[in-house]
Amino acid sequence: MGRDRLAALRAQRQNATPDLGQGDYEMQARPSPSGNGTGIDPAFYAEATAIQDSIQDFDDNVTRVAEFHSRSLNALDDAAIQANAAQLERLTDETRQLSNSLANRIRALEKPGGAGPDAQIRKNRIDVVRTKFMATLQRYQDVERQYRQQYRQRVERQFKIVKPDATPDEVAAVVNDDQGGGNQVFAQALTSSTRYADTRAAYREVQERHQDIRRIEQTLGELAQLFNDMATLLSEQEEKIDAIETAAAGVAHDTEGGQKHTETAVKHARSARRKRWICFWLTIIIILAAVGIGVGVYFGQHPVKSS
Repeated sequence: MGRDRLAALRAQRQNATPDLGQGDYEMQARPSPSGNGTGIDPAFYAEATAIQDSIQDFDDNVTRVAEFHSRSLNALDDAAIQANAAQLERLTDETRQLSNSLANRIRALEKPGGAGPDAQIRKNRIDVVRTKFMATLQRYQDVERQYRQQYRQRVERQFKIVKPDATPDEVAAVVNDDQGGGNQVFAQALTSSTRYADTRAAYREVQERHQDIRRIEQTLGELAQLFNDMATLLSEQEEKIDAIETAAAGVAHDTEGGQKHTETAVKHARSARRKRWICFWLTIIIILAAVGIGVGVYFGQHPVKSS
């Protein structure tokens, strides 16, 4: 489920690149106070880069965790097993703190930054950071699941050293150690085993492996929660961005409508002014015609006498 969601996030990020046409060129060409070609605060870019560097540290820790698990499985004496277990526990705690810190920093980075091309650029950069973090979380989960299975197989082998004819139910009880039932089964096998030294060594290793398995299951639960938190945050952020873009589109629509109304009013005003001028000149022409006719009639009835 987690892997499918991560694949969907990657596909979304690849399809999120804005298509900047001719209409966006002038907006990008204007000088920006941030000095990076956009209106985004340079501190945002600095923090995004720092988070990516920390994610790389997180990924390196996951690699080291896998190495310690491998050493633990291959250790031949109790001292080596205990020393490796202590180192692995410290590294696991350090990695847990780092992953929690990264999650909090990404949440802070997710704060909406407005709408428009700058918001899309910001969103794309956050998608890159979030997707890389979730990919490392997924890898960590895969590593822990792999070694949990190997630890269980090791417990099964050790139990069969003590009781070669163990039934599947007895093996399952020891491997899963549900409510301590595995210890009872193992204790019963100890009393009937003739290989006392080997049996005691196998019992000690099984107890240590159970502790390893419990730590792994705790880590897996924490990683699953972080992964789900990041996916939920993505959904919430998408909703906020959609709301901002919808509001911006509404403002643009209202502005466009107002501009059309203004243009219509200007056209009506020009038409009315033109009609007033036509009426004015028609009136002048009528007056001049009337005067001309009147003068013509007068002089027709009163011809000028020649001297």
